Amino acid sequence: MGGTVTCPICNREVAETVINKHLDSQCQYPQQNAKLAPIFTSRLGKRGTETRPTGAEPSSSKRQSSPDVVTLDEDDTPTKHTTKRPKTESKQCDSGGNDRETASPRSSDVPSIFTQMSNKSSKASEEVLAASAPLAERLRPRRLEDFVGQEHLTGDSSLLLQLVESQAIGSMILWGPPGCGKTTLARLLSKSVNATFKELSATSSGTSDVKAIFDEAKRSLKLTGKRTILFMDEIQRFNKAQQDIFLPYVENGWITLIGATTENPSFKLNSALLSRCRVFVLERLRDEDIEVILRKAIERVSPKVSSQEGDVTSLPSSSQTLVEGQVEVKPEPRLREIAPEVMKTIVNLSMGDARTALSLLELVLTSPAKVSDKAVISLLRRSVSSRYDRSGEDRYDMISALHKSIRGSDGSAALYWLARMLTGGEDPLYIARRLIVVASEDVGLADNHALPLAVATYSAAQTIGMPECRINLAHCVAYLAEAPKSTRSYEAYNLAEEAAKADETAPVPLHLRNAPTGMMKDLNYGQGYLYNPAYRHPVYQTYLPATLEGSRFLREEGDVTDKIFDENALRKWEWRCNQGRDWPGRSNLAGSTDMTRKP
Repeated sequence: MGGTVTCPICNREVAETVINKHLDSQCQYPQQNAKLAPIFTSRLGKRGTETRPTGAEPSSSKRQSSPDVVTLDEDDTPTKHTTKRPKTESKQCDSGGNDRETASPRSSDVPSIFTQMSNKSSKASEEVLAASAPLAERLRPRRLEDFVGQEHLTGDSSLLLQLVESQAIGSMILWGPPGCGKTTLARLLSKSVNATFKELSATSSGTSDVKAIFDEAKRSLKLTGKRTILFMDEIQRFNKAQQDIFLPYVENGWITLIGATTENPSFKLNSALLSRCRVFVLERLRDEDIEVILRKAIERVSPKVSSQEGDVTSLPSSSQTLVEGQVEVKPEPRLREIAPEVMKTIVNLSMGDARTALSLLELVLTSPAKVSDKAVISLLRRSVSSRYDRSGEDRYDMISALHKSIRGSDGSAALYWLARMLTGGEDPLYIARRLIVVASEDVGLADNHALPLAVATYSAAQTIGMPECRINLAHCVAYLAEAPKSTRSYEAYNLAEEAAKADETAPVPLHLRNAPTGMMKDLNYGQGYLYNPAYRHPVYQTYLPATLEGSRFLREEGDVTDKIFDENALRKWEWRCNQGRDWPGRSNLAGSTDMTRKP
C-alpha cells in the first residue's frame, strides 16, 4: 500500500495513488466526481506539462532537477523562481501487466492554469449572462428622454426634472405598483447627476451591506468630493428599526437615498425617514404607454436594428451559447408578426405593468409561426396570474370598493368586487367580517334582519369554506345592497363618543346610581328613580349628566338635519338611474331649511 502526500494546492493529505486525479479535478477528487478532469487534463497538455508515453521511464536527470517556472505577479511582472516537484509518481499496470509510472502536473502550474482559464472565459461569461437576461431587463431605457410614462414626474415642467437639472435631486422615495418604472427611473436619475451609483435590494441584503456602502460613500466624499446615490429596492422589507440606519447619513447629506416601494410609505416607513425624503408617486402605466413600450421593443429586437446598434436584444436568448470559452451566436429565426388582436391582449393583460407586457411580448415573439393568433392569445391568458395582493394595497382598495358599492345600493358593482377578491384568493372570512360591519353601519335600523343574516353568512363561510361559500357571500352582498339604508345608530354613536371625550369627568346622576348597600342608600344613591315598567304611562326623568341634559344623539327617523342637498348630484342620479324622472322625495324637501345646500 502506498503512503500519502500533501497536495500543493489545498494542503490536504491525499493518497499517493490518487494524487493525479486529485489535481486534475481541481482538488475535488475523491470527495466529488471529477467532472472537470478531461478539461483540465487537456489544458495541461496544451501548456506543455510533462507527460510520458505508456511504459516510458523518467530519466534520472529529470527526477533530480527542479525546473525554473516563470509566473506573473499581481502587477504583471514576470518572476522567476524555483519550485520543488512533489512526490506524485505512482505505479500503474498496463494491459500487458507491466508496471509503469505516470506523472502529475507540476504544483506551480496548476494555479496559473486555473487563473488563465478563468480569465479567458470571464468576458464570454459576462456576455452569456447579459444575453440570458429577460427582455424587460435588456430593454430598459438608457436615457431619461427615452423613459415612457409618468409625465407628471418626467415632463418639462415637473419638479423632479428641475431637481435633475440643478444636480441636486436629494433623497427620495419612489412609490408605485410593480412594473411602473421605479428601478429604471432611479438608474436614469443617477446617470443624470455626477454621482457614484450603488444598488441594493432589501430582499437579499441586510444592514451590514448598507453600512459598508455608507462607510465607502463617506470616505469617497472626503477624498474626491463625489457623492454616492444608493438605490434601495423594496425598502419596505426593512422593518422600522432597521430603517434607522439611513437616518444619520441621509440627514448629514453623506449619501443620497432613493428608495423604491410598492407599499404605502406612510404605513411601511418610519416617520423620521419620511421627513428626510421626498415621496414621488408613480402611477400605473396607461394602455397608451404600454403600447408605446411594446412597439419600441419590437423595433429594438429586430435583427437588423440589433446588428446595427450593437444592442444585446436578440431573441430568443437561448440562441447564444458558450462553446470553448467563446459566445456562439446562432442564426436568428424570423420574428413572429404581432397581430393587432394579440397586441391588444398583451396591453390588457399587463394591467399597466411594463415588465409583464415585455415578458408576454417575448413569449409571443418566440412562439412558432405555425401557431395561430387565437392559440397565442389563449396561451397569454393562461400565463398571467392574478394581480391581487392579499397583503398590499389591492386588498384594502377592493374591500373599500365592495363596502361603498353596497352603501350605494349598486348590487352589480358589489358582486363584481366580491368576485375579484374571491378569484384573487382572498380569505372569505375576511369578507364576511366586513359584511357584518356593513349590516350595522349602513343598513342599521332600516332593516333589522340584515345583521342576523350577516352573522349567519360568516358562520356558513366558516363551516363550508371555498368554493361553495361564495354563494352564501353573494346572497348576503345582494341582500345588503338592496336593503334600505339607515346610518342613525352609527352616527348617533359617533356623536355620543365625541361628547364623552369632551368631558370624561361628568358624574352619573344620583337617581341612576346603583345602591346595593345601606350606606349608599343613605347617600341618596338611586333616590328618585322611576322604574318605567311599573307605570301605565310614559314618565319623564333625565338619563344624561347635567351638563348634557337635553342633548339628542339618536335622531328621529326622517330627520335630515345637517344632510347635504346637491342639486347637480340629484339631477345626475335622476338622469342615469331614474330614467330622467324626478325623485319622489323632491316634494318632501321643498322649502326645507334644515338641509345644508351644496352649490
